[in-house]
Amino acid sequence: MTAGLMTAGLGLKAQHYAEAAATDAEGLWFEAHPENYMVAGGPRLAWLEVIRQRWPLSLHGVALSLAADADPDPGHLSRLKALVDRFEPALVSEHLAWSAWDGTYRPDLLPFPRTRAALERIAANVGRTQDALGRAILVENPSLYLDLPGHDFAETDFLAELVRRTGCGLLVDVNNAYVSANNLGYDAGAYLDALPAAAIGEIHLAGHTPDARYGQALLIDTHAAPVAEPVWRLYRRLIERIGPRPVLIERDEAIPAFGELMAERDEADRLLRALAAPEAADA
Repeated sequence: MTAGLMTAGLGLKAQHYAEAAATDAEGLWFEAHPENYMVAGGPRLAWLEVIRQRWPLSLHGVALSLAADADPDPGHLSRLKALVDRFEPALVSEHLAWSAWDGTYRPDLLPFPRTRAALERIAANVGRTQDALGRAILVENPSLYLDLPGHDFAETDFLAELVRRTGCGLLVDVNNAYVSANNLGYDAGAYLDALPAAAIGEIHLAGHTPDARYGQALLIDTHAAPVAEPVWRLYRRLIERIGPRPVLIERDEAIPAFGELMAERDEADRLLRALAAPEAADA
């Protein structure tokens, strides 16, 4: 398996710390948002130490703002570097989006036109991040709600070129692909098929919610529901093509009991072991 013994994991939630530390599932791993642990001390870091002693860890950032027309914040990078050095995560990832400008942070992962200038800027920001951390990162495909004008690249081509220029990998969020394809009117399966298999280092599975006004015509990436059956089908299609990768069940709202999340995790693990080829099918 890629990344050692990691098969299927869960996002780490404070209310589940004790159960997470006590469980004994083969291949389990946990993912944490580093922004929740950028502190000097206290119970959060102590709990993360306990988890890290038992399980592989992934750090999944939400605030580097790689697509902003500015360099990553040096202070943020320094704090992220300290966490990476302390906990030695198996994987480090960020989003293909922007969320900060001129010192103001917004609680959203915002889109951008995929222009040649944007590619140059984001490649430079990924490079600065990787240089600061001393390692490659994974970049996650976004969830989209409207088709901005002015694109020079299809998203899959943009991601492939970003990988080629920077040496980064991809975190493929299957729910994001499904939500974006539904909202913008394209084929999610064809989108996933176009991503370079060799670059994919991690997979995310999550739930979505129909918009209160527009229903199924506008799906929102809420992470507030179980993984939907169409997303499970796309996941099976993806791993049949690329082979095994670490996969994560994300739930950030309406968080259920630990056992309910573990049941979804176990299904992802079962499918990974049953359907994944022993090696990636193509590059």
